Amino acid sequence: MPIQAATTGQLDDAQRIAIAKARFTAEHSAPVFNLVEHMTLADGEKSITVPKVGQMSAAGLTDGIDMTDSEDIGMTTTSLTTSEVGLKVILTDKLVRQENEDVMKMVGRQMGDAVARKKDTDLIALFTAFAGGTTLGVAAATLSLQNLSACIAYAKANKFPNPVVIVHHPNAIFDVTLTSAAIPSANNPMPRGFSEDLLRDFYKFVINQVAVFEDGNIA
Repeated sequence: MPIQAATTGQLDDAQRIAIAKARFTAEHSAPVFNLVEHMTLADGEKSITVPKVGQMSAAGLTDGIDMTDSEDIGMTTTSLTTSEVGLKVILTDKLVRQENEDVMKMVGRQMGDAVARKKDTDLIALFTAFAGGTTLGVAAATLSLQNLSACIAYAKANKFPNPVVIVHHPNAIFDVTLTSAAIPSANNPMPRGFSEDLLRDFYKFVINQVAVFEDGNIA
C-alpha cells in the first residue's frame, strides 16, 4: 500500500511556506550625536564660523588715578564645513511586488540606521583631538573610577566648556562598575539638560557632577 508522505511526488509543491518577519541587525544607536550642540545651515550657506572670545583681567583701582591699560576682546574663530552623507539601494519593480514584507519600509529603516551610525562614528573620530593632543589614557588598560576622576579633573583644570560628559564603550564602563562602588543610575537620575527620551538607554551614572554614558560604536 503506497504511503503518501509530505514529500511524495509533487505534494511538497502544494504546501505553503510561512515567511517570518524579517529581523534587523542590532545597532548600537547613536548617543554621541545627541550629546553635542547642533548647528543647521540655512539655504545658500556652505559653512559656519563659530567665534570664541578670550578672557579679560580686572585690576584694582586707585582713587583719583585713571586706568592706563585696556583689555582686548581676544576673539578667535573656527570654521565648520559640512559634508554630505548618503547611500544607494536599487530595488527592482519585481522585488517590490513580490517581497513578503514592505520592502520600502525595510530599506528605510536600514538606511536610517546607517546614517545614524555614520554620524556617531564621525563624532567619535574627533575624540582624540579633544585634549589638544594630550594622551589621557593607555590602550588596553582597564578603566577605573580613579581614571575617570583624573580625566574630569583635567577637563575642569583646563576649562573645558560645559556641559562636560564622559562617553565610553560598554565594556569599559562595566570595568568601572565592577572595580568600584559607582552609584547606579537608578539611584542617581540623569542630570538636567539632557534629553531623557534620547539618552535614557545610554546613561549610566554621575561622578563629580559629570554624567557618564556608554556607546558601543566606540572601537
